[in-house]
Amino acid sequence: MGGARIGLALLTLAALAPGCGGDDGGEARPAGGRQPLHAPPARALDSYAAKLRAAHAARVAAAKRWGLKRVPLTAPPPPAKKPRITTREGFEVDGHRRLGLPPVFTTVPTEEKVVFLTVDDGAEKDPAFLRMMSDLKVPYSAFLSDYLVEEDYGYFEEMRDRGVALHNHTLHHPALRGLSYARQKREICGMQKVIEERYGERPVLFRPPYGTYDKATLRAAKACGITHVPLWNEEVFADHWEYREGDRALHPGDIVLTHFRGREDWKGTMPDMVRRFLDKVTAEGYAVGRLEDYL
Repeated sequence: MGGARIGLALLTLAALAPGCGGDDGGEARPAGGRQPLHAPPARALDSYAAKLRAAHAARVAAAKRWGLKRVPLTAPPPPAKKPRITTREGFEVDGHRRLGLPPVFTTVPTEEKVVFLTVDDGAEKDPAFLRMMSDLKVPYSAFLSDYLVEEDYGYFEEMRDRGVALHNHTLHHPALRGLSYARQKREICGMQKVIEERYGERPVLFRPPYGTYDKATLRAAKACGITHVPLWNEEVFADHWEYREGDRALHPGDIVLTHFRGREDWKGTMPDMVRRFLDKVTAEGYAVGRLEDYL
């Protein structure tokens, strides 16, 4: 699939090359008094084509190095117009729309075959995971809890420096539903402050621990500056998948959950989990997109 995309790009470039559009040596005939369109120099086209081939070769080598069955597909460009995100039916709280509370959703509206990987909490700090995701150029979003992150703030600083967005998963990872508004606000706003002070940017995405929440949760999240509450439609582990939907299938725009976990908790490592994730989504024709580009 990657080779086909490169081939298509090269054909497009060839169509723009000098001499392909007429008999006048490469100058396209202008329409209606417009200035003539000059084809780009062949040398520039050759250079761009070489860069495309080199990028694809690097992805092939990275896939082989990390033991993937296939080269991950390249995600489509971010949408020019962001989709309208609404709360999934049945996930609303009383007064959700009237109060302008953040939408709670498990799938991003899109017709593209793209899914989104999100990683929760921060318990396992595996350097191989950082290297693997950077080598493969696979985007993901991290939802962090301070009681785990504080063991090694530097690990997540390196993650941020590699282009990963860091989001809110509360200070201490409590089940929020049923707790007082004040307690929930401390958990959420407190983590907002930690991420802003440590990593330089205040998050706008929040995931409640265990996926449990109530009206007070969303009111507190909004008060702390949260605009979206993404949950998930599938969860991937080192040795298996779990599904929210009865069809046990991926869908365009699905959000996939996993955790920062290793052999102490899983039957495998984080790179093992990434292999299971990528082998499945690639085999089914899905690319991995950057969640933040759609919100």
